[in-house]
Amino acid sequence: MKSHSIIPIFLPELGCPNKCVYCNQKHISGQYVIPDAEEVKNKIEKYLSTIKGKGIYAELAFFGGSFTSLSLETQIAYVEIAQPYLKDKSINNIRISTRPDAISEDNIVMLKQYGVSIIELGVQSLDDDVLMHCGRGYESSVVYEAAEKIIANNISLGMQMMIGLPHSTYEKDLFTAKEIIRIGAHGARIYPLLVFANTDLEHLYNKKEYIPLSVDDAIERSVDILELFLESNVKVYKIGLHPSEFIDNGTLIAGPWIPAFRQHVQAKVWQRKFEKELKNDKLIKGFFINQSDINSAIGPNKCNIEIFKQKGINLSFRIDNSLKRGDFYAFYS
Repeated sequence: MKSHSIIPIFLPELGCPNKCVYCNQKHISGQYVIPDAEEVKNKIEKYLSTIKGKGIYAELAFFGGSFTSLSLETQIAYVEIAQPYLKDKSINNIRISTRPDAISEDNIVMLKQYGVSIIELGVQSLDDDVLMHCGRGYESSVVYEAAEKIIANNISLGMQMMIGLPHSTYEKDLFTAKEIIRIGAHGARIYPLLVFANTDLEHLYNKKEYIPLSVDDAIERSVDILELFLESNVKVYKIGLHPSEFIDNGTLIAGPWIPAFRQHVQAKVWQRKFEKELKNDKLIKGFFINQSDINSAIGPNKCNIEIFKQKGINLSFRIDNSLKRGDFYAFYS
């Protein structure tokens, strides 16, 4: 299988018709200037120069704004840049992210013609009360309609959800995840809500009208959602923000962020798997896993090793690359 490399182009807040309570995309992306065509082309060339000849699957991705809220001319100008690279197969596809209320049949057809094969919708929640209190500006029915259009045009559907939003609950977050699965999304992102400077959410937080999830609660909730997605073969593109997306800006005020958040979530998934097996068989000494799963199975700072050691179990791992990622089996000596 080819390695996958994403060429990210950030369009902060570009095209957004309104500002959600939590949003300050310019700070999150670290970018204030909207890239022009020449800048996009230069970024593509720079990325491609680092992966040339390595057999890597390259994807051009427009993140940050609401791509289909842009004028049709602007959308075409951006995706047109990629056409020579799609033709010579140095870029394999284009991905865009947008709002559910900015999707039309004509727009989807145009994007498909220009090689866009993945459309990610910023869903955030499928609970109408949560959507209202977050200032999303649409009801959940709009998400279902947009998703139906995308799937009907044989474009891969991605959905971004947030946990811990104002007026949300554990049950509402799980409902959103289950609906993402039921709708037919091919992939998803899970973002625990963080409080950033210069947002309405910061004011709510300062007035104690919003309380963020704790790190432990955010991890547990993300684990439950990740397990649902894995069971339903929904690819999880990302869990939590990477520090490079905001940490240098000094704009994070509060919320459940720790380094390697995704790794902590994945480690917890493996911990649960091992606990279930060990509960049923006390003679197990360790597990065979695929090499690609070793870091997740051990966990950041070997946290899973330590957790089981505290329970009197010296758990060890062996590699069996004939296993699929996520599969495992026990050994006894």
